[in-house]
Amino acid sequence: MIASSFRDCKAWSAENLPMSTSSNEACKLYDAILTQFVKWKNDETLGGFEGCFTAIQAADPNFVMGHVISTGLNLVSTSSSTRLDERLASAVRRTVELANSQDISPRERLHVKAMELFSHGNYPKACEIWEDILVEHPTDLLALKFAQDAYFYMGAQLQLRDSVARVLPYWKPDMPLYSYLKGMYSFGLLESRLYDQAEKVAMEVLAVVPDDAWSVHSVAHVYEMTAKVDKGLKFMKSTEKDWQVSDVLASHNYWHWALYFIEKGDYEAALQIFDSQVFRRCKATGSMLDTVDASSMLYRLEMEGVCVKDRWRELLQVTQPHTDDHVTLFNDVHFLMASLGAKESRISQRMLEGLQELAKEPGVNLQHQMGGTIGVPMFQAMMEYDQGNYNHAVDLLMPIRYRLVNMGGSDAQRDVFNQLLIHAAMKSEDKHHQKLGRCLLVEREAMRPNSPLTDRLMQKALALHI
Repeated sequence: MIASSFRDCKAWSAENLPMSTSSNEACKLYDAILTQFVKWKNDETLGGFEGCFTAIQAADPNFVMGHVISTGLNLVSTSSSTRLDERLASAVRRTVELANSQDISPRERLHVKAMELFSHGNYPKACEIWEDILVEHPTDLLALKFAQDAYFYMGAQLQLRDSVARVLPYWKPDMPLYSYLKGMYSFGLLESRLYDQAEKVAMEVLAVVPDDAWSVHSVAHVYEMTAKVDKGLKFMKSTEKDWQVSDVLASHNYWHWALYFIEKGDYEAALQIFDSQVFRRCKATGSMLDTVDASSMLYRLEMEGVCVKDRWRELLQVTQPHTDDHVTLFNDVHFLMASLGAKESRISQRMLEGLQELAKEPGVNLQHQMGGTIGVPMFQAMMEYDQGNYNHAVDLLMPIRYRLVNMGGSDAQRDVFNQLLIHAAMKSEDKHHQKLGRCLLVEREAMRPNSPLTDRLMQKALALHI
């Protein structure tokens, strides 16, 4: 039996979120899965996500919201494509069939519709439906969390912030998981560049719930985006014991910690975190977040002149099975980093051609729609840079630089592409590009004053182009 603290049928109804099942056990398991999702944590005492997915199926095989949360979580993990993964595609179909064969609530019906749209890559429409649910049911945390993930994959920064702002007043502090909601709000504030406010809200949360890894992550972003390196290092160290238990996000928080070291030019310390935490966890979980972080980190170190070639080969073992996925462009460009780093031009070429093919007839899939306009030029720019054709890389990157936000991820994660453009401009033979490189560094300094990395690159640019 699942712990009595989780909500049963009656408790969900009392919150105006009735579930179409008579199984209290199924309702509690739904709550247990939702709680782990919000806390970014596989709770072993509950059997983790996988154990709960199996248990909820056994408790009530026809519980529609049980299917919505289990299949929905698989979809938002972006680790496999319904185009190629028949098991995932049939799980989506099964949920739709179940919903059509039962008398369920309008809210549950909307959940099924949103999940189905998301599975086809129609993220904007799925978000509209989750938002419709939230207008009527502002405490439906699953709708909010799924919308947050989809907005993140679309780089919809203001929506990340506003979707939480709209529901917060309807929540009471004694409601389950209330504090975690404020952590989500902090992240939305941060991605809207309201750094002081984001830090304040996250710190308020951490005073109450020190183990909210997402709020820690929000503060880590603030110090990264404002180049407060020493403050960031101190903060990560002093809170490590609290957030490392959130195994789903721990690797990402370690990645943020390592970014401070890269910013400082302490590459040894960064590599130590890469080896002992980021890559070790990435290999164990195969999670997309961990995989893109590992790729991005090696790519940044390589641009800084650090030799990481053996690590690329190991990382390619993790990324290669996803060569044909094309679930999100953001994942794709990170897999490309690994194939380029490992000098596997055949895989790089295959990824590019696969993306070009999907971009021809993208249908409702947002990521494939952007494939031709953003994805392909980004791929080509990275391939040109890898070949030493820096002027071509600049010419491909400049027209799309302000559209890269649509590829998803956070400002901190996308900064790798800003750095790529700066490095390409500095290394280009073209005098105009070299001047552009210095202009981009001046622009960077304006946004994050006193950044050691910017200073280093400026010194390098001046030395190169005397």
